[in-house]
Amino acid sequence: MMLQSVTESFAKVIHGLKVGHLTDRVIQRSKRMVLDALGVGLLGTSTEVFHRASGYSKIYSSNVSSTVWGQPELRLPPTYAAFVNGVAIHSMDFDDTWHPATHPSGAVLPVLMALSEALPPSPKYSGLDLLLAFNVGIEVQGRLLRFSKEAYDIPKRFHPPSVVGTLGSAAAASKFFGLSVTECQEALAIAVSHAGAPMANAATQTKPLHVGNAARHGLEAAFLAMLGLQGNKRVLDLETGFGAFYTNYSPKVLPDLDSHTWLLEKQDVAFKRFPAHLATHWVADTAASMRRHLVTDKSPLPIDRIERIVLRIPDVQYVNRPFPKSEHEARHSFQYVACAMLLDGVITVPAFHKCQINRPQVRELLGKVELEHPRDNLPNFNTLYCEMSVALKDGSIFTERSDTFYGHWRKPLSQKDLQEKFRTNSCRTLSCHAVERLIEIVENLEDLEDCSVLTTLLKETSPPKIASKSI
Repeated sequence: MMLQSVTESFAKVIHGLKVGHLTDRVIQRSKRMVLDALGVGLLGTSTEVFHRASGYSKIYSSNVSSTVWGQPELRLPPTYAAFVNGVAIHSMDFDDTWHPATHPSGAVLPVLMALSEALPPSPKYSGLDLLLAFNVGIEVQGRLLRFSKEAYDIPKRFHPPSVVGTLGSAAAASKFFGLSVTECQEALAIAVSHAGAPMANAATQTKPLHVGNAARHGLEAAFLAMLGLQGNKRVLDLETGFGAFYTNYSPKVLPDLDSHTWLLEKQDVAFKRFPAHLATHWVADTAASMRRHLVTDKSPLPIDRIERIVLRIPDVQYVNRPFPKSEHEARHSFQYVACAMLLDGVITVPAFHKCQINRPQVRELLGKVELEHPRDNLPNFNTLYCEMSVALKDGSIFTERSDTFYGHWRKPLSQKDLQEKFRTNSCRTLSCHAVERLIEIVENLEDLEDCSVLTTLLKETSPPKIASKSI
């Protein structure tokens, strides 16, 4: 009798998981992920990178089409709708983050939303169907990340959503299609040949394409597997297969379905309160505490009294940007986030606009920032911390530290604050009615009979604002 391969064990889990396997905690956590991904995706439709990606995608057409969120006049083939919606979700680096490190939702949700609309209306796809396929896509990502010690740390070589996200997308689409075990195995093999994007493109307009491509390529892999295309049936077992993306790759056969436990049951995700790299959220939290030492009442930050600012953070080169020039660089800059919070006391979406980055007082403050990398401060989202010391010219020194920020899985956003983030992100694109209905429907997603209700609401845009006439 032949031993079961790792790849086959994944295919059996993808094929075999049923709605009955979902637990209450997994349903609740994944509904929060769905709501947050929809909100940051709607906000992302205002970005330059989204407009370029959607403009390019308009050259494609087919008899079957899906909605681009918040763009009722634009419909695209399902693979390209998944692509541009995935780009929108990651366009501001505002999407959820998991441990080991990846952005799990952006590669999966756009695929399922596109398919729920594009597949034949009978049978209807329910909210539970969506939640099951979504969680299959999330689970596959988490299982793959646990096969390498390298994957636990903030990445240095490949951007994780482009690697595990592509396979998560393929798994979710395979589940939604109802593919056989063999077809699921082929979809994973095909997806591996679509996977991978280098970290060199972090902090550029290309990074959001990693998530959009993961969504699109995973869906394409499932389509091709359904059409009979074949790949290496041991692709997850081999160092020359999926192991090419990670050092110390040590894959293991998944447990049988009888003993299946969801990773999301044990490990929650982090939700961001402002659109920047997750590691900068520790910096912002520390800077907010530091500001209370430096600013009284509503007076401005006394920049001229500050001698130097020391940040003790992990050594993460692509988030070490002393003088960022663009919004994407600012989102990946320990230094900028520290200075913005010290100056303004809050960080919002407009904080990353060029006019804010280039303020003279920001540039002056950036020149005072130094980084230190304590040996015990490892580049790991589960253990990292930020310590900040500010030395004043009169000899005073203040020190603050953050071990966990609000929004991290150890200190999760309240449901009220998560819903408020969704409202803020979506209200400029959708009507107030659509915003509130989406919150209500996602809150009760397991009771939804027909997922097409979601895509209908994502096309219900707010009326254009009419400029008031001067009297």
